[in-house]
Amino acid sequence: MKAKNCLIFGGSGQIGRNLIRKLTKNNYRVTVVTRNIHQKSYVIKTQANAGYIEIVESNIFDEKKIRMLFKKADICINLIGILFEKKNGNTFKNIHTLFPSLLAKLCKEYNLKYFIHLSALGINEALDSDYAKSKLEGENNILKNFPLATILRPSIVYSVDDNFTTNFMTLLNRLPIFPLYYRGETKFSPIHCSDLTDTIFYVISKNIYSKIIECIGPETISFKDILERLLLLIGKKRILIPFPLTLANFSAKLFEILPNPLVTRDQLRLLKYDNIPSGKYKTNAEIGIPSVRFFDQEVKKYCYMWREGGQFSTEKYITKDFEKNEANKI
Repeated sequence: MKAKNCLIFGGSGQIGRNLIRKLTKNNYRVTVVTRNIHQKSYVIKTQANAGYIEIVESNIFDEKKIRMLFKKADICINLIGILFEKKNGNTFKNIHTLFPSLLAKLCKEYNLKYFIHLSALGINEALDSDYAKSKLEGENNILKNFPLATILRPSIVYSVDDNFTTNFMTLLNRLPIFPLYYRGETKFSPIHCSDLTDTIFYVISKNIYSKIIECIGPETISFKDILERLLLLIGKKRILIPFPLTLANFSAKLFEILPNPLVTRDQLRLLKYDNIPSGKYKTNAEIGIPSVRFFDQEVKKYCYMWREGGQFSTEKYITKDFEKNEANKI
C-alpha cells in the first residue's frame, strides 16, 4: 500500500509528538512545519524512523512556501493554538481564525482527502471570551471553505508533557493556599493525549467525515475535584479557598504582564463555562473510539516528580488516601 502523506502544523507539542509516532508506525509519511527548526527539530526527528518524517522551517503565514507543501500532501492536520495573546503577531484572530481559513482554502485548491482541525470544547457558550470567539469564527470559515473538514473539539488535554496538570502540581507543591475560581464548580471532561491521538488516527484510518466531534475522557470532573485529586497524588494538604471575581480579575491583570501568565482575564471568562459535551455533536465514543484512560490512573504515573523524594518517595500514606478516594467514586 502506498504511504499517505500527512502535513502537520503544530507537530512539536504534546499532541503532535504523540500523533507523529502513531502515524509513522502505521506507514504514513509525515511533514512537520515548524517556525524554528533549530529549537524544535531535535525533538521532532526522534518521533519517527528516518524516511518517514520531514521537517520544514517556515512562517505559517508564508503562503508561497506552504503552498508548495500541499502539492504532495494527502492529509492536512492543524494542531496550532494559543491560550493567550502576544504582541509579536500571535493573536487569537491570526492563529485561530485567519490561519485555519488559509489552510482550508489550500486543502480545497489541492483536493486533499482530509483536513483535520483541532479546536476546543465549550466555545459555543463562551461568547464573552476572545479565545472562544476566535475559535468559533475559525471553525465557521473552515467549513465554509472546505466542507469535508473534520473539526475536533477536545476538553482539557493532559499528559506528562502538558501545561495543565504539571503546572497545577508545581503550584500546589509551592503554595499553602490555592484560589478556587467560580467556587471550583466548573466541570471538565479531561482527555488523555493518547486517547485524543487515537481519535485522530481513527478518523483518518476509518475514513470518517464528520464536521464536528467532541473529544472527551471517560469522566466528568469539577475544577475543585481536579485540584483535590492532584493534592492526593502528590501527598500535599493545601487550603482551597473561593476567590472573589473582582480580586481574581485584578490578579489576572497583573499576571498578564508576565511572558507566560498563570491566568489571564480572558481565561477567567472562559472558566465560567463547563467544558463538557454539549449534546449537539457526536463524541469520540459515539463514532466508535471511546477514551479508555482515567485521570487519576494516568497522572499517578508521573506525579512522583512533585512528591518529596521524587521517584524514591514512600507511597504508603499517598496510596491509602488515593485508594480511599477511588473507593468513594465507585
